[in-house]
Amino acid sequence: MTALEETTATEGIRTLVVDDDFRVARIHAAFVEKTEGFRVVGAAHSAAQALESIDELRPELVLMDVYLPDGDGISVVRGLVERAEHPDFIVITAARDVTTVRAAMQIGAVHYLVKPFGYDALRERLESYRNLRERIAGLGPEADQPEVDALFGLLRGPVPSSEPAPGHSAPTLELVRDAVRAAHGDVSASEVAAQVGISRPTAQRYLSHLARNGMVRIQLKYGSTGRPEHRYAMPEASPTAKR
Repeated sequence: MTALEETTATEGIRTLVVDDDFRVARIHAAFVEKTEGFRVVGAAHSAAQALESIDELRPELVLMDVYLPDGDGISVVRGLVERAEHPDFIVITAARDVTTVRAAMQIGAVHYLVKPFGYDALRERLESYRNLRERIAGLGPEADQPEVDALFGLLRGPVPSSEPAPGHSAPTLELVRDAVRAAHGDVSASEVAAQVGISRPTAQRYLSHLARNGMVRIQLKYGSTGRPEHRYAMPEASPTAKR
């Protein structure tokens, strides 16, 4: 029986974060805690720690990194899914090669999220997973074809769109995108705001929309203290992400 076959606990879906980078693990854990219906039960930073934590903490969902110091997350998941009971997995990694993506699909990962990303990208995946669990819990012992289609539709989530969201102006959206395109390297929301002639919160709103739909990429810039700064670049111009 997988975690998808269990009902969601009232205290939240028990989630384990696995990432070799301690700072990234803390950020992802904060994202999970910020999302309604989820609770972080622990973090692991190696394949061995991941296996130990899964056995000890019995999470229902694992955010699994691929590049680990003593192995790879795909192999960890492949071994775990052979068990009669195992958690569900969202693969979170900088790996973009088709072989890794295909391997994640074959082992039954419910989502695959490429680093770096902002909160909204993870929230959308978590919410689709939560909605799927809730829908499964409400079904009887058998499902007809429309119910099966609805379940798979929940897991796929909304199709990204280049159209402006409600409350967004298409010309402004294009100006913001042009500002990112014209930048030499990555650019901050403040820099985009100054170039376009809009407020920083407005620039941030448009940049978040573009990032959610894959039209710009988020780069995380770490300072000596505080939260990492979100910076933006065009996908084709982005430097190779740190694993």
